[in-house]
Amino acid sequence: MSSQHNPTSPFANGPAANDAAEGTPIPSRFGEPLATLLPIPTVGKPLPSTSGPTPDEAEDYSDTFYGQVGGHETFKKMIHVFYQGIAADPVLRAMYAEEDLGPAEHRMLMFIEQYWGGPRTYLEERGHPRLRMRHMPFAVTPEARDRWLVAMRKGVDSVELSPMHEATLWDYMERAAASLVNAASVPSQAL
Repeated sequence: MSSQHNPTSPFANGPAANDAAEGTPIPSRFGEPLATLLPIPTVGKPLPSTSGPTPDEAEDYSDTFYGQVGGHETFKKMIHVFYQGIAADPVLRAMYAEEDLGPAEHRMLMFIEQYWGGPRTYLEERGHPRLRMRHMPFAVTPEARDRWLVAMRKGVDSVELSPMHEATLWDYMERAAASLVNAASVPSQAL
């Protein structure tokens, strides 16, 4: 790669020219820009703590999905209602060796809060989520996926999100559940 100045680069005019609030267009050889490269803010609040929010940090989440839907209390209620569904479903309940579902509920809460922009305690306590790897020991059939989605639907409905937030969250839940299917159908698991 040459160290020569590239006049077609979006950075051709140097960093100062790229600090504009509207961003820098990323050129395309087909005419219209591909996208806009937004500047990285150099000032502002530090990232929130990974050991959970303090009262002073609650506002740090206001620009995230997590903060927009109500933060910890919203996710706590959703995951609790979801785990009530897990406990009531014999196929899903059989996947949990623990008699007490409390620890599993806590792990799921940490994961889902972190995924949606909340505290990063899951990463701190458990490392990378590695969802497929963590679910490989279990036969996640299409029927188990559907049962999981029924329980999650109750959890999502319990928090009464705005239509936009609900659609965004539900799209993720459906895609995540589908990605974890790792076994063929079992007729006895049908709803």
